[in-house]
Amino acid sequence: MKIICIGRNYVAHARELDNEVPDEPVFFMKPDSALLRNNDPFFIPDWTKEVHHEIELVLRVCRLGKNIGKQFAYRYYDEIGLGIDFTARDVQNELKAKGLPWEKAKAFDRAAVLGNTFFPKEIFPDPEAISFRLDINGKTVQSGNSNLMIFDFDEIIAHVSKYVTLKIGDLIYTGTPAGVGPVKIGDHLEGYLEDKKLLDFMIK
Repeated sequence: MKIICIGRNYVAHARELDNEVPDEPVFFMKPDSALLRNNDPFFIPDWTKEVHHEIELVLRVCRLGKNIGKQFAYRYYDEIGLGIDFTARDVQNELKAKGLPWEKAKAFDRAAVLGNTFFPKEIFPDPEAISFRLDINGKTVQSGNSNLMIFDFDEIIAHVSKYVTLKIGDLIYTGTPAGVGPVKIGDHLEGYLEDKKLLDFMIK
């Protein structure tokens, strides 16, 4: 199982970080050791002073596929969930400034939070109108909708599968909306997919 993450997939988020809006999906990978499940607490690593939250819709791949045509991409995921792509922003900025890869800032242990529940995609009337949000200490800090994505689910799957074979159980984090920001010890994070709470954990 691998974790595929899409970057800069919401215009407002790309702009808030002074990044260019991409003309094709940008993706990077996290190892399975990055998963944080069961609403376990997230411990801020001692090597970073600025960990940012990034709430995202997550697809679960259900078929083996390579070079998937966009018109067939819907067959390759069957469930939708919610996750957080934690990012050591200070480390990422340092690495980007040097033109270096920034896996250290994205792929570290427990940096891919995953909700315990996935829902069959059929329960969503329109996959291009799925709402989600992140609350911290009872206040909404990020709110998104799949209709704001630059690249929709099918475009993501078609593009990624040109380069990487998709396997059953792979997870695709589809990008974060605007509003990313730091977390601190003692914060209480709650993530909602539509009106369903899928994330509920503490920062330590």
